[in-house]
Amino acid sequence: MTSSESNGSGAKEAVSGSQPSGSYSPGMLAQGRFLFVSGQGPLRDGKVAGGDVEEQTRVTLDNVAAVLADGGAQLSDVVRCGVFLQNISDFAAMDRVYREYFGAPMPARTTVGADLDGILVEIDCVAVLPSVPS
Repeated sequence: MTSSESNGSGAKEAVSGSQPSGSYSPGMLAQGRFLFVSGQGPLRDGKVAGGDVEEQTRVTLDNVAAVLADGGAQLSDVVRCGVFLQNISDFAAMDRVYREYFGAPMPARTTVGADLDGILVEIDCVAVLPSVPS
């Protein structure tokens, strides 16, 4: 955790992770139980990793898992994902890898095509921690 503050809806904490290129946190923990992970891409050491959508999906989900871990959660705590694909025709390939990372019950998910500027996939998510961390 990097910082915390109280707002009208309760405490929130920024979750550390890779340094974003914009004005946002990699993740935010709200009310001690709800972890919102910002869109993660297939970046390693600041560079795009993986040449096809399957490898980029693996790297992206590894990055999602790292932010979740920093916030005290894991992939099994995820209740919703948003998946953004440069080419919606890559849906089946992305979905094959996605199923390797998530078990039943699968999180709710929306998948849309998007102009991603140099990457093939981006994923954000919401996780609910089993209990408030102490």
